[in-house]
Amino acid sequence: MAGARNEFTSVSRLSAESFGEPGSRTFRIHVDSASSSASIWIEKEQLLQLALAIQHMMTALPEDAAASGNPPAEREAPGLTSLDFKVMKLVLGHDSRRGLFVIDAHDVDDEDRATIRVWADRRQLEDFSEQALRVCAAGRPLCPLCGRAIDPEGHRCARVNGHARLAPEDLEEYE
Repeated sequence: MAGARNEFTSVSRLSAESFGEPGSRTFRIHVDSASSSASIWIEKEQLLQLALAIQHMMTALPEDAAASGNPPAEREAPGLTSLDFKVMKLVLGHDSRRGLFVIDAHDVDDEDRATIRVWADRRQLEDFSEQALRVCAAGRPLCPLCGRAIDPEGHRCARVNGHARLAPEDLEEYE
């Protein structure tokens, strides 16, 4: 893996958050490490796919392959580093030598080199994945007919040719 501009090796917090009302939410990954922090703004679908990829990776690796090792502390970002950017690309990896996981996040302005590399152990990544899935699921319910989000006032479902506005209670019989 090519080096990142900033590396957070002493991660004390790795969390998924959303802001706003369902249907108009924005999402971010927040990371605290040593005396630095990062707000990585992300699309809901990217957050969901990252959480699912983490869960898939955890099941594919033997339990002992992810024993907590020592991160490369000498690479820790300088103190008081504060990052705030919108992500273009995410890369999830596992350093088998150290038994740690990495998440590389690339800024929209520089897709060639990661803006940040976050080093995390198995427990941190599992907790993050579960939290990210809860954050993603806390939005609007999905229509059981077409899979699109249902607004509080209902939605025009493609499965009924979009002619009728279905209210959430109209869809209960299909669940």
